[in-house]
Amino acid sequence: DMPYLQDGRPVDMVFNPLGVPSRMNVGQIFECSLGLAGSLLDRHYRIAPFDERYEQEASRKLVFSELYEAGKQTANPWVFEPEYPGKSRIFDGRTGDPFEQPVIIGKPYILKLIHQVDDKIHGRSSGHYALVTQQPLRGRSKQGGQRVGEMEVWALEGFGAAHILQEMLTYKSDHIRARQEVL
Repeated sequence: DMPYLQDGRPVDMVFNPLGVPSRMNVGQIFECSLGLAGSLLDRHYRIAPFDERYEQEASRKLVFSELYEAGKQTANPWVFEPEYPGKSRIFDGRTGDPFEQPVIIGKPYILKLIHQVDDKIHGRSSGHYALVTQQPLRGRSKQGGQRVGEMEVWALEGFGAAHILQEMLTYKSDHIRARQEVL
């Protein structure tokens, strides 16, 4: 069911395009496209972080020239299409129809993080509270609580978890009377 390229190869991963601007990581797009060119040309690139210090549009020119060369040398015109450079049409794996908009395809550099769940997991039922704020202490080393931020609250609201929100934002936090009633 995965989308596939014009040469029939299936796409391994699909990333949400909203993840790039929200993380301010536009270089990821260039890296991904350059990875595709390097894969097709059997080249490895070692470059400084993408920026326009040397020339306006320098990063884009480098990536597009490598994609153009890769398309020419491999006789794959879909690698660099002049109407939408850096993008390619892909096809729906279920129906075989092309998607409306061309998308950026490439081979990003993926690095496995060394963090493991067993080292990071932490939980607390109840514990010490800060004297001034009456909120749970911060940090795993102090047996502190996990912060519930704005986005976590939105996610719980979206799932309709009203009771969980009520307990996390009242007696598990800094609502002193509610906490004393429960304990």
